[in-house]
Amino acid sequence: MTDKFLFLTGKLAQPSLEKVLAQMAPLPFEYHILELGLSVAALMTDKMIARRLKPEFIVGYKEIIVPGRCRGDLKILSKSLGISIVRGPEEVKDLPIYFGRERKAPDLSRYNVNIFAEIVDAPERDIDSILSRAKYYRESGADVIDIGCLPQEKFPHLEEAVVALHEAGFKVSVDSLELDDLRRAGRAGADYLLSLTEETYHLAEEVDSIPILVPAVPGSLESLERAMELMDKINRPWIADPILDPIHFGLTNSIVRYHQLRQRYPSADIMMGVGNLTELTDAETSGINALLFGIISELGVNNVLATEVSPHARRAIKEADVARRMMYAAKDDSSLPRDLTSDLLVTHERRPFPDNDQEIEALASNIKDPNYRIKVAEQGIYLFNRDGL
Repeated sequence: MTDKFLFLTGKLAQPSLEKVLAQMAPLPFEYHILELGLSVAALMTDKMIARRLKPEFIVGYKEIIVPGRCRGDLKILSKSLGISIVRGPEEVKDLPIYFGRERKAPDLSRYNVNIFAEIVDAPERDIDSILSRAKYYRESGADVIDIGCLPQEKFPHLEEAVVALHEAGFKVSVDSLELDDLRRAGRAGADYLLSLTEETYHLAEEVDSIPILVPAVPGSLESLERAMELMDKINRPWIADPILDPIHFGLTNSIVRYHQLRQRYPSADIMMGVGNLTELTDAETSGINALLFGIISELGVNNVLATEVSPHARRAIKEADVARRMMYAAKDDSSLPRDLTSDLLVTHERRPFPDNDQEIEALASNIKDPNYRIKVAEQGIYLFNRDGL
């Protein structure tokens, strides 16, 4: 007779649990998943299970498997219910390992966000330098090279830069506050122009480049919508950017505008420039990118403009690439963005202390040579050789 297992879980983890178990088929046992009426499975306790698990729910099962972070005394609960109750792994993705199989490696090859990487000082660079920077950005994960123009600075080789990048296989956007720069870029064949407004949209009738639209009035979603409507009237494609503002200069309101835009236009192409946070916040850009790309994933933003200007942001493009892949995988798996990659954990580790003090002491007692070893545990740093700790 085939054994039957009952898996207890929460609402958020249920889709991921169902997917992992389905991917493990064929299984040598039958199973049923019971959502216990709570959102977060990790908050499950023995008392909660005792209150919510009715006797008829467990009839015919050999064992109940609860989340690995479930708190409480499961031995007492098992005795009370008359059935074996055990903790599974802390992460749903580790269920294959729990049952003696290899864990399926996360697929981080997929993403649905294009990264525009800006060369902010392009007018000050020669063509070879622009190409070199573009190649670095492409190796970091960029899909489009954004040529940044500088206010009041001439850019006589703008057209040459666009052509050279195209010849090297790059998609190209040009970013300028000057309409003349954008016109020149469009005529040279730039794929995208940053940015047009309801007052300058008419340039899109002169060139084939796809414009990124921004509000003519800062913070005005209505201004952006008017630009979108005008572009639709001339039957030209566009990408909308409500503009992400820095912290204490409108960040929260700007995120609200992105949310409103997505609600009003479910299928619109949207861009978010993340530099106002990664560049203008003295914090690790890896964490900022992780959080922003979580928002980007939830909102379905499909284009991101990123920069590497500040010294602390020197890996921001690569981090954006990692973050978009991580969030895609987590969303596709209906799971939290955990245990997919450690590439954004630059100052901490998921499991910083692989050994405890007892294990280190046991190892130290068996050392027979004078060479020193160093181990780190939660209790501190251990230095030891044959003479002891």
